[in-house]
Amino acid sequence: MSFAEDWQTWKTERETTLADPYGWLALVSLDWLETSPRAYDGLPGEWWQDDDAAFWRNEGETRRFDLVQSGAGTRVAAGDVEIEIARRGGYLIRVHDPKAPVLQDFRGVPSYEPQEKWVLEGVYEPFDAPVPTTVGAVVEGLSHVYEAPGRVRFTYNGTEHTLTAFNGRNGGLSILFTDETSGVTTYAANRQLAATPDDGEVVLDFNRATNLPCAFTDFATCPLPPAGNHLPFGVEAGEKTPYERG
Repeated sequence: MSFAEDWQTWKTERETTLADPYGWLALVSLDWLETSPRAYDGLPGEWWQDDDAAFWRNEGETRRFDLVQSGAGTRVAAGDVEIEIARRGGYLIRVHDPKAPVLQDFRGVPSYEPQEKWVLEGVYEPFDAPVPTTVGAVVEGLSHVYEAPGRVRFTYNGTEHTLTAFNGRNGGLSILFTDETSGVTTYAANRQLAATPDDGEVVLDFNRATNLPCAFTDFATCPLPPAGNHLPFGVEAGEKTPYERG
């Protein structure tokens, strides 16, 4: 398989995942829970929170949700939709609806054509201990705290650059960054690059830089890149600003 064919296979899989009927593109609402029980339009029962947990009372039964700050949420089914409960400072609920307009109108993600020159070799430098790192969010007044296990160093056009990495999937790294294309041809707030260290070495394939959910929907609370993760050159590779933001 050629380089371009391999990238196209990855892109097809990526867009298939985005088109999941209960994925990020299916979001239709976001509500922050209050301390007093109340109902929300179209949702069963009453919802509220205290300092430790979120609660849902429905048909005489009360469920409690204890979740990790900035971590993965949990979901409950309600008819044809799924209600996601998550903790982002306080607790929030979001509705995933397969009939969401963004999902129904999805036609893929515009991207730069793949180029091998954007596959760069770097070095992974783990910290002595993970460093708690606070970053902003696309939602004003909200912040996220992640543990940064290390940083990645690489050279581009003769200049060395350093990016702080967070923990990614399956033991890999997740690198949030902006560059000189951000807000021009790519989404302004952030893009994400997955990478897997191997004996201290790491391959950074910017052709596979992806948008976070906030690039597609206003109902996401995505983190911003950590301080220093802006590249002072244009990364003309990977996903561009989605059609939904065009």
